[in-house]
Order: sequence, then C-alpha cells, then structure tokens
Amino acid sequence: MMKKLVFATALVGAAAGAQSAEFKLPPFETTKLPNGLTVMLMERHEVPLIAVRAVVRAGAVNDGKQAGLANLTGDAILLGSEKHAKAAIDEAFDFRGALLSGGSGTEQTTVQANFAKSDAAALLPLFAEIVQQPAFEAAELDKLKNRKVSGLKQAKESPRQVAGTYYRSMLYGDAPYASPAAGTVGSLSALQRRDVQGFHGRYFRPDNAAVIVVGDFDPAAMRRQIETLFGQWKAEGPAPQGTSYGSPVADKPRVWLVNKPDAIETTFVIGGAGIARNDPDYVPLQVLNTVLGGRFTSWLNDELRVNSGLTYGANSAFAPLAQSGVFSMSSFTASAKTEAALDLALKTYNRLWAEGKQGGIDKATLDSAKAYVKGQFPPRFETGEQLASLLGDMYALGVDRGQIDNFMRDVDGLTPAKAKQLVDRHFPRNNLQMLLVGKADDIRKVAAKYGEVTELDISADGFKPVVK
Repeated sequence: MMKKLVFATALVGAAAGAQSAEFKLPPFETTKLPNGLTVMLMERHEVPLIAVRAVVRAGAVNDGKQAGLANLTGDAILLGSEKHAKAAIDEAFDFRGALLSGGSGTEQTTVQANFAKSDAAALLPLFAEIVQQPAFEAAELDKLKNRKVSGLKQAKESPRQVAGTYYRSMLYGDAPYASPAAGTVGSLSALQRRDVQGFHGRYFRPDNAAVIVVGDFDPAAMRRQIETLFGQWKAEGPAPQGTSYGSPVADKPRVWLVNKPDAIETTFVIGGAGIARNDPDYVPLQVLNTVLGGRFTSWLNDELRVNSGLTYGANSAFAPLAQSGVFSMSSFTASAKTEAALDLALKTYNRLWAEGKQGGIDKATLDSAKAYVKGQFPPRFETGEQLASLLGDMYALGVDRGQIDNFMRDVDGLTPAKAKQLVDRHFPRNNLQMLLVGKADDIRKVAAKYGEVTELDISADGFKPVVK
C-alpha cells in the first residue's frame, strides 16, 4: 500500500498587476511506494498529453574527483535498456511523435518524456526500463563521450560559454559546488563504462528518486501503473548521506584573470555570495534583480548598452542551489574599454545603496518591476512539461510549495523600505569577486585595480589555477 498525501489547492489566475492576483499550484498528490520511491501525480485535462519525469538527487556535486561523471551518466541513460536497444526505443518514441530526453546538472539528474495520453501504455514501460535498467552499451557510450570531449574543447573558444564555470570555481574553491558539471577534457576522457555503471548503481535507487506525472490521466489507474513499473525497483546498500556542498568564499576582493591571447574583448562577471533556492526572500529578490539587471530596461543594460554603448547587453542574476548560491553581474566589452565598463557596472550596482534622487529603488521603479515579474511568472508554469519540471525542482532542491502559492502575495508586499532591507541583506557589497576573460597583456593592469589577481590560461584543462 502507498501512503498518500493530497494537496487540493487550485490554480487561480487574475490580471497582472492587480493587488488580489493569485497564482497557486494545481492540485497534486504525493505518494511513497514501499521501496521508498516518491511519486507525484498532477491531473491536467485541458489537452490529451502526459509529461513524465524521473528525478534523482545526484549531480555534479557527487562526481568527486571524476568531474563530468553525473553528466555523462545522465545522457548515457538514453542509450538503451537491457531489454531494448537505443534504436528500438528511439523508434518507439519517434513513431508516436513523443519526446524523450535526459541530462544531469549540479544537484539532480533527470529523465523526461512527453507523449499523447493514448501512448502511455506503450511508452511508460520503456521509460521505466531506461531509468532502472540502462544498458550503457560500450560502443554507444564511447561515441557519446567523444562528442562531449570535443564539445569541451570547443567551448573555451567562446568565453561566454565557460565564464560561469570559472566563476563558480572561483567562489567555491575545492567544494563540491565548484565541480564543473560537464567535466574537463582530462576527467571526461578518463571515464570508463564501469564508472558510469557505478554512479548509476550508487544514486539511481528508489529512496533517492521521484517519478512525476503531469497531464491527462486517471489517477487511480496511473498510480497502479507506476507501482507496477517501479514497485520492484530495489535499493542496494546504504542510502546516500546528506553532506555539505560548500558556501561561496569572498573574504577579500579577488580577480581571476583568464588569459585568452587572441581575444579582442573582455568577458566579465562580478559578484559574490547569493541565496539558496528555498530562501524565504527568493521571490522579492527576483523583483529587485529585475530592476538591477533582470530585463532589457534594467539599470545595467541601460547604462552599459543604451547610454554608453560599451556593450551589446548586461545582466545580473541570483543563481540559487539547494544549500547556497551566487550572485553575479555579467557582460562583455572591447578590450580597450574594459576599465570603463567595469567602473560603470560597479557605479550602477552601487545605486542600490545610494541615497537621494539618484539612488535606491523608488516606488515607481519598484511598481514597474513588480508588474513585469507578475506578468512573467504564470506563463512559466502553463504546460504539463513546465509543471513537471517545477515539481522536480521542488523535490530535488527542497522548495516548499508555499514559495509558488504565495508568489503574488510576496511580490505585492514588497515596499521601498523592505526593498532596502533586502538589498542590505542579500546583495554582496564588500569584497566583490571578479572574473575577467580576455587578453591578459591588454587588461592585466586594469585587473589589479579591483583586487588580488590570480592568472589562469584558458588553454589549460579545467577551470582552476594550475598548481606549480
């Protein structure tokens, strides 16, 4: 028998900007099988479609010294099961116009499928097979690994693709959160089939996973089908133990200068510690970040792109994780304009704390950002696929449903006075961390202006300084 907890909250919509506007999650039930598997079912009968998602609490933070292992495993799940070859599974989904995908990030690995209601009986068993019994066929795995290695080599040709990885490495040091999700050329090249099988065996287990189904189905019938397909899944050995994945280190102003000798522009990231995904201030901080750098008419984009022409775009963001997170402002500019762009970005950032007519977030600015955020929020959770993804994040990252159900209330309740308190509490002001990717000979003196400089070479494997 399954233990069942039913949430019966309705989805309610109203015009954006109205004080009474609400957005709440549709009803869904959470159950747990005797083997420990979490099952989340959300009925949505608007269209005859079903989105199913398996979420495993494991990702790059669990790679250890084998960076890229979770990422490789997550993609290799799709290479076929012990009963059906990859070609047969692909044909079964393609023939029905269904979608099957997977992957792994920092803290979770997912397998997801979208198909018509009428195809559930045929495709759900295949989905269950690849989650529980992937084949990791050697030849297919080697081809996948080689493609990923080639992609890693190409990525460093475009600094904007790798700047975030360097930045996280800078802030988290040797902690698990610093592990590059895609791995490095060296670490990925060294991975073997047995490593992928071992990762799957350790972390793909019912007491460390959830199966989420959103769409047009009968809940009792779907419950029985999930129990039939996943109820015999067994956990081997002790369950993975919770651990600390690290917190950002920003004890003094630092600059990482990543040398790309052929660069004609500088890509930069500036910031420091941020928030965890379940932080109670997550929602109002989305509004405040909208003012600073979260939309085209933000302060940063206005100053660095529109008013000065120093760049084609600038933005800021909180990147929250389950236990902590980082905040960053980022852009790029011509090498000769690096100092001007950095100074203007910092000057604009300091407007958050400035007093008087030129500083702080006034009511008109705040109201505009609130209306924008409220208008953007509901469309993010319209489809079954989007809702399944949200439920997966809630499971993997420990996000309470109240953060969603109270979204409009928390946005409406943000005042200029509260905004000032949140700026002081969460936006890093001192000991800013700065990443610069560009031609070191052109910007080395500029870099020294902003903190203690550590030089790296973009051609070196990985995303950390080379220890000599």
